[in-house]
Amino acid sequence: MEGNISNSVKAQPNAGRSVLRKARFAAGALVVYKAMKQDGLVAELCQMLEHMDSERSDLFRIIDLYSSAGYRLFSEGTGLRGYIIDKLLHTENPFSRAAEAEGAKCLTGKMAGAVVNDLGQLQILASIRSEWIRDFMLYLCKEDEGIQEAVMKLPLWPDEPDKDDANTSTGMNDAIASEVDRIMELLLNSESWPDCAGALARFHNHCGSGIFSKYRAFVWKNGTFAGVESPDPVRFSDLISYELEREDVIQNTLHFLDGRPANNILLYGDRGTGKSTTVKALINEYHGRGLRMIEVPKGQLADFPLIIRQLTGRKLKFILFVDDLAFEDNEENYTALKAALEGSLESKPDNVLIYATSNRKHLIKERFSDRAGLASGNTDDEVRAADTMQEKLSLSDRFGMTVVFSSPDKRRYLEIVEGIAEKRDLHADGEYIQREALKWEMQYNGRSPRTARQFVDWLEGQLAADPEDRC
Repeated sequence: MEGNISNSVKAQPNAGRSVLRKARFAAGALVVYKAMKQDGLVAELCQMLEHMDSERSDLFRIIDLYSSAGYRLFSEGTGLRGYIIDKLLHTENPFSRAAEAEGAKCLTGKMAGAVVNDLGQLQILASIRSEWIRDFMLYLCKEDEGIQEAVMKLPLWPDEPDKDDANTSTGMNDAIASEVDRIMELLLNSESWPDCAGALARFHNHCGSGIFSKYRAFVWKNGTFAGVESPDPVRFSDLISYELEREDVIQNTLHFLDGRPANNILLYGDRGTGKSTTVKALINEYHGRGLRMIEVPKGQLADFPLIIRQLTGRKLKFILFVDDLAFEDNEENYTALKAALEGSLESKPDNVLIYATSNRKHLIKERFSDRAGLASGNTDDEVRAADTMQEKLSLSDRFGMTVVFSSPDKRRYLEIVEGIAEKRDLHADGEYIQREALKWEMQYNGRSPRTARQFVDWLEGQLAADPEDRC
């Protein structure tokens, strides 16, 4: 079929233009999936079809768009069909949002008709072959042999990668990656995308909608959710000690995922004790149960109302993660966090929790001058100094749970070192490991799980360089 269409484009331009006009119509006929036309490659494809359908086609503009589309496909490592399927799965639209909430039940009435129509139109777009476009360009320059020769040397767009080589699971764990792989394979092999509407609805119901179906971890940047391509892969099985502290965090998170009441959590304590690592491990353990994590930089805490509004009504569960939290006494960002935790007229939805880490229990710096103001005779001091102190102490109180991570004693520190070394299968004399570990913590950052890991990194490098250097 493809060879026949390609030949018709070169030999019979009117017939070829009819094929391309059908593809152009397909792009214009999108309703539910109209947002896909905002994608760079899809937009260029639409422009190219528009130029090719013109009575005065601009060969050089078509070549420019053809090359740009090819560059994007080579950069993504996929063909046009796979690219459009990826955007189909992960571009948010009215159908994907409805399917996230209701599954296949949303496929009734006019919604079902619109989805079926759009899937058919997208399949037409995805079926365009670069050979057809190149043959059309050959027809446009049929009277210029030099240009024809140059057009023939234009590279064709890449084919679809083998399934084993396809990278469809960016930022996901195995459970969700397999869901993406299944629906991707179904669409790649299907001769009728409209028949896949039910499978798509079930995919969104399980994996979410839009960017949240593609990534498990995000960073809030300038008003948008930026997906994390390579999140920290740490799992709880990788961590040594601090089981009781982590258990409180895990149980609260499981209550949250089960739809039971759960608390916002402040994890505070000494540096390097695994507070942030504990939070990051949650997303790797429970992503398959619909958990997503969004890191919010301290400087953008004022965006909490905007973030929460965008997450309200979704089936997925979200942890807003604020790392290394502390405020100067003249900062106003903490008022946004206070309102998000408790006190705002706009309530926080049930599918959102806030987890924060800090090296300080009292998150806003307090000075002795604040306390002096209680009985100060200085006319420049605040009259209601006690109220200021209470405000500064109230922020940490608004977290429902506070979990303390303290620096380990000598015994616990050495247990962590030995546990990490055992997990890495490092064979060295035990006394040598303990002696060097104690020297390391005194020379560098003190006792902590982070120091233990850094020491084992050094130890592993030493053993790899000289396996006999163990005592």
